[in-house]
Amino acid sequence: MAYTESMDCELLVISASNGENLKLAERFASSGRQRGMGVAVLDLTALELPLFTPRAQALGLPPGISHLNQQLAAAPLWVICAPEYNGGIPPVLTNAIAWLSVQGDDFRSLFNSRPVVIASHSGGGGHNVLTALRLQLAYLGAQVVGRQLVSNSKAAAKESSIDDLIEQLRLLPPPLSSSVAC
Repeated sequence: MAYTESMDCELLVISASNGENLKLAERFASSGRQRGMGVAVLDLTALELPLFTPRAQALGLPPGISHLNQQLAAAPLWVICAPEYNGGIPPVLTNAIAWLSVQGDDFRSLFNSRPVVIASHSGGGGHNVLTALRLQLAYLGAQVVGRQLVSNSKAAAKESSIDDLIEQLRLLPPPLSSSVAC
């Protein structure tokens, strides 16, 4: 299942892998739930989005992209958990953002003022993906929390760090366009 629903969703935790980052996403979701937040987890690897190319775009939007856009727009707060792929953002996340950017007249409205936490569980260190992701999200208008989380097989994410990031995220004002329902 690509998306785990929760009523009155305040927090959407997005995973760009179905391995350790999905486990990390579930830990963020648990922290949000412990704070009484409505939480949903979105596993991008479970979506069947074709590779974005101008040719693919000319064929029309893939089924499900408008639903993905609605899911993202409905949650005022996001956490993105992504592994480092060759020093950068994983293709599944880049592909989803590319499709989202062509599905409407103002794709930036999805990201403008959106409070976002970024995190990584990565064998390659994780700092490069978080730097690239921070730059891309800031370019799109998101409010990326200053603190980020990096973990790996030798340095697991601490619950206190996850909890602190959820608290920092909650302190940011939600974007005006969110409707608080997943």
